[in-house]
Amino acid sequence: MNHAKPIKRPKMLSATFVRTVNVPGRYGDGRGGLGLSLLVRPASRGGLAKCWTQSVRIGGRPTSVGLGRYPVVTLARARDKALENARAIDEGRDPRRRAARGVPTFAEAVETVIAIHAGNWKAGSRNEEGWRASLRDYALPRLGGMPVNAVTGSDVMDVLEPIWTTKRETARRVRSRIGAVMKWAVAQGHRTDNPAGDALAAALPNNAAAPEHRRALPYAEVGAALSKVRRSDAYRGATFAFEFLVLTAARSGEVRTARWQDVDLDDRVWTVPAERMKAGRAHRVPLSDRALAVLDAARTELDHGRGAVFPSPTGVTQTHRPMGDLMRALRIDAVPHGFRSSFRDWAAECTETPREVCELALAHVNSDRVEAAYRRSDLFERRRVLMQEWADYLSATA
Repeated sequence: MNHAKPIKRPKMLSATFVRTVNVPGRYGDGRGGLGLSLLVRPASRGGLAKCWTQSVRIGGRPTSVGLGRYPVVTLARARDKALENARAIDEGRDPRRRAARGVPTFAEAVETVIAIHAGNWKAGSRNEEGWRASLRDYALPRLGGMPVNAVTGSDVMDVLEPIWTTKRETARRVRSRIGAVMKWAVAQGHRTDNPAGDALAAALPNNAAAPEHRRALPYAEVGAALSKVRRSDAYRGATFAFEFLVLTAARSGEVRTARWQDVDLDDRVWTVPAERMKAGRAHRVPLSDRALAVLDAARTELDHGRGAVFPSPTGVTQTHRPMGDLMRALRIDAVPHGFRSSFRDWAAECTETPREVCELALAHVNSDRVEAAYRRSDLFERRRVLMQEWADYLSATA
């Protein structure tokens, strides 16, 4: 058995060693006691990446400061930077502020990362809105003005601790989004680590509580909720969209972005394009008699069959949530997404419909790859029967 010969670590780094070292690891520079080290690690596209870090104490806290990538920053230049930082700390100054010249702030990096991701987000999705809202409310007040190379695990912890156990899902998303920004900063050479990574998760309290489910009405109460919505004097676009959402068991984003060009009234089918589906594949929705009646009313009263099926009122922004606002105003104790659960419970308890038909009605992807490979049909006609039974049930219990 061959054993790799361990590399001899020099007491002080030399330009030759820095240039030739090809074993991943951290190599300290003993010169001057400045805490300077060379970090060698595998690069994302093969080969090795080398960057400089300096271990210091700022405000009594151990901190790692990034000094740039080799060979852009030579050994001599890294030593100069480390000495400048040591002098700044000795004078009571934070060297990260000065070292941040040319380094974007966290707020600036957020904008860059959002722009990078935007091309992969589905049309009409709320991804960008969700990113901006969560980071604006929780991360930017603490991190926004800091250079990305100055953010520490302690800073991220200060953001997450207040919401880690009280708003579990929000905290998880905020941590993930901070982490995405930090990974971008690492890729750009602005820092060497992700302060929102695994070490942070280990330091925070155990967050493995039961998942929070979307609020849903018992299926026996859905018909009465529909009746209440129909009798309300709310904006008709919202009431039509709400009823159509319940009748089709669709997601709210799919209903909000529905276009007349996607609806075939003759064949009684609504086809949601792949780019607007969570699973990234087109989904055919059979339309019951009542769903067709809702569409007919929407076409007559709202937009006469042009553009959006359920347009927002004039002057209302795209971030408006008409169905959610409607439900809160009428004190319906559920969220729009919860009616998918109501439908699924009804189908399981009140019909003999096979499970795979029910799951396809919700556009759920089959997690069994072998079964999915053999299931080529979307069972459309069987789903048509199921959705008409659902509409009839709602009418009978209204």
